[in-house]
Amino acid sequence: MRVLVIGGTGHIGSYLVPRLVAGGHQVTVVARHAAPQYTDPRLGWPAVQWVVTDRRAEEAAGTWPARLASLEADAVIDLIGYTPAENRQMVEAFGGRISHFLHCGTIWAYGAPERLPYRESDPRRPQTQYGLDKAAIEAELLQEWRANGFPATVIHPGHISGRRWLPIDPQGTRNGVEVYRKLATGAPVPLPAPGQATLHHVHGDDVAQLFELALTHREPALGQSFSAVAPYALTLLACARYVASLFGREANVELVSAAAMEAALGPAAWAATADHLRHSPCCSIAHGQRRLGYQPRFTTEQIYDEAVDYLLSSGQLVL
Repeated sequence: MRVLVIGGTGHIGSYLVPRLVAGGHQVTVVARHAAPQYTDPRLGWPAVQWVVTDRRAEEAAGTWPARLASLEADAVIDLIGYTPAENRQMVEAFGGRISHFLHCGTIWAYGAPERLPYRESDPRRPQTQYGLDKAAIEAELLQEWRANGFPATVIHPGHISGRRWLPIDPQGTRNGVEVYRKLATGAPVPLPAPGQATLHHVHGDDVAQLFELALTHREPALGQSFSAVAPYALTLLACARYVASLFGREANVELVSAAAMEAALGPAAWAATADHLRHSPCCSIAHGQRRLGYQPRFTTEQIYDEAVDYLLSSGQLVL
C-alpha cells in the first residue's frame, strides 16, 4: 500500500518505517528532518519519500489542511496528533479517500486502572490534560467509525523505550544514568514506599510491530483500540532489584515517604515519579493477541538489559 506516516522519525517511527518498507509498502514520511533519530538511516530509509515540514508551524500558519489535501495515500499513520482539534483536521482531510487511519494514543488515556490488568474495553478515567486529550481523540475516532465508517484504529503505547531512548527508570523518572550507577555500585536508592507502584514499559519496535499488524490485519483492527505494552508490568521495587542484579548485586533500596522522595529527587523529577505513582499502569495485551497476533519481543527486563548495555558501551555509565 501507499502508507503516509506523520511524525515518522521518532521513538516509534524509527522502527516502524523500516518495517513498512521491508513489508513492501510505498512509504511517505512527514517530518521536520529527513532522517530517523533512533535507527540506522541506511536500513530501509533510502526507499522513503520525504515531505520535510514542521506540522506545528503549518498548523499555526493555517497551511496544514492544504498540505494534507495534497498527499495521496491508502493508509495514514499519525504518530504526533495530540489534541482533538489536530485530529479533526486529519478526519476532515482523509475521510472518504483512505482505507485505514491509525492514531497513536497513550495508556495515559486510561487513567489509573481499577481492575488489573486493564483492558481496552474498561472505562476511561484520564487524570492529566495529555490523557484527557488522547481519550477524547480516541472517543471521536471510534464514533466516526460507528457513525460514518471512518476507518480508524487507535494504538495506546505504554512507556516507550529503546536502545537510545532510556526507559522510565526504577525511581519512575528519566534522570539519566544516576539511578543506574547507584544500583550498579550498591549505593542507596530511595523509592516511594511501599515500592509496589507499577511501570508498564514497551520497546519502540514492539509498538511498531502492533502498528504493522493493525495495518496488515485491517478488518479486525477497524474500530478498535489496542494496548502496546510489554507482556507484563513491573513494580518499582522489581525494576530496581533487576537492574542491580545485572551487576551481581542486591538492590540497596530505601522505602521512604513522598516528602522524602521529593527532597531526594527535586521537584521536577518528583513530579514525574508522582505521575507514575498515580497511574501505576498495568495493561492487558490479550485483545491485541487475539485479534492481531501481537507478541511483544521485549519484556521490561530485556528493555533494561538493552538500556544498561547502551549506557555502558557509550561510556555514559562509568563504574
